[in-house]
Amino acid sequence: MPPKQRILFLTGSMNQTLQMEAISKFLPEYDCVFSQLYACNKMIAQAIKWGVLNTTILGNPLRKIAENYLVQNGYNLDYQAQLNTYDLVVYCSDILMPGNLRGIKSIWVQEGMIDPYTILSRMVQKLGLPGYWSMGTSLNGTSNICDIYCTASPAYSNYISEKGTQKNKTIVTGIPNYDHLSKHLTNSFPYKDYVMVATSDIRETFRYENRAEFLKKCVEIADGRTLLFKLHPNEKVERAKAEIKQICPENTLIFTEGNTNEMIANSSELITQYSTVVYTGIALGKKVHSYFPMEDLLAQLPIQNEGKSAQNIAEICRKYINHSGDLDSFLQQMPAILSPLMIEANA
Repeated sequence: MPPKQRILFLTGSMNQTLQMEAISKFLPEYDCVFSQLYACNKMIAQAIKWGVLNTTILGNPLRKIAENYLVQNGYNLDYQAQLNTYDLVVYCSDILMPGNLRGIKSIWVQEGMIDPYTILSRMVQKLGLPGYWSMGTSLNGTSNICDIYCTASPAYSNYISEKGTQKNKTIVTGIPNYDHLSKHLTNSFPYKDYVMVATSDIRETFRYENRAEFLKKCVEIADGRTLLFKLHPNEKVERAKAEIKQICPENTLIFTEGNTNEMIANSSELITQYSTVVYTGIALGKKVHSYFPMEDLLAQLPIQNEGKSAQNIAEICRKYINHSGDLDSFLQQMPAILSPLMIEANA
């Protein structure tokens, strides 16, 4: 019997890790292996060792969380792809592309919300600098380096193609974790009818935030109702807690763990910054606040396909890894091959 073809899934945050796990479950006939996103660039590798990038998905803290989860659930790891060769790589980000994976068939999977496109983003692209110099995810999905791009919605497909990726490389598959949000309405979370605040890791990713001003705005919106904060996993927890306690009422609830979507389901209103969970609020009919324009959010809402996105993406992996022709020939066939499976595809 010939050896199984091997797929490498690159992970980052727990959300990205769970998405990759969900896709791999639909590919049992392949040897599925996982690695945290990494850098071959010596300068970035040294920054990781020094802990400079500990608040990003490249850093050791998030790597440890992801790897512990994967090991506990029986998955194989190959950090930096040092142990094996691969037939396909599934990326959680194309902002940083490890040099030793170039030339291998590749698929990019959108994690969630993409940061706003800024003047810095434009400068990075104009100067031909690596996407990570944008200090956020505004250029995630726009490098055109991967062979196929799986997106959350038609609006996101349009965004990444407008910013640099070939349109015929993109397909709207939906994204795991955000494609069946109504299921969270049934839950056991004990609190109800509060104003929920989902914070973002703006400062931890080297951008400016006036947290005090944001907290005062939250208090104003709550207008006497109970506030419940769910802190972003990357945040400096003690600092964030101290700031909340200084500005918000004494009965304010603060969580660092737990199911964010269930918390949103039980809320009466949702306040976010740059968080993907704003889509949970929209899908569940909550009044929401975000740093993004509401018109954009409504258009970008990940398609709701009752949890079929992981299966959709896995089928793309299966078709592409077994395709014997070149990329162009696969892209020409892709709409016809996948149209029975997709809820929505490229126009």
